[in-house]
Amino acid sequence: MILKKSPRVWAAVAGLGAAAVLGWTSLAAAPSQAAATACDPAFARLFTPSRPVLGRYEVCTDARPLADVAPPDWTVEALEAADAFGGAGAYDHAALARLYGGRRPRVARGWTESADRFEAVTLISPYPNATITTLEPGTLIIRWICDHGGGECKMINAGR
Repeated sequence: MILKKSPRVWAAVAGLGAAAVLGWTSLAAAPSQAAATACDPAFARLFTPSRPVLGRYEVCTDARPLADVAPPDWTVEALEAADAFGGAGAYDHAALARLYGGRRPRVARGWTESADRFEAVTLISPYPNATITTLEPGTLIIRWICDHGGGECKMINAGR
């Protein structure tokens, strides 16, 4: 019997495939987490899938600018807000578009893999506050974390 894949499975597969195709660079360590970094479940509820099929999400903010948070070998792009944040979260897409008002957030993406986990990281600056009413000057850090406890998170061909 062949089981149908839900849209969330395809979104996860597409995201991982994009990481491999785009050639995101591997890191020895995740972006530096200074004392200014704070993780907030409210941001995770807004900007990530509510029930990921694999792994888990963590969303943090950092008061530092993107240039200070992103590793030097990551490419920084100016993207439309909808492209930077994607469509998987529960946020108000129209409110986000109004908030940016034609301004493009700067985005850097990359990944890291260690013996026990794989992390895909998206950095966005400036980022909206949790009520999507103000842009904050620091950096939003969105991590998709998949522990290697099972074979489903082993990224064999992730751009290496």
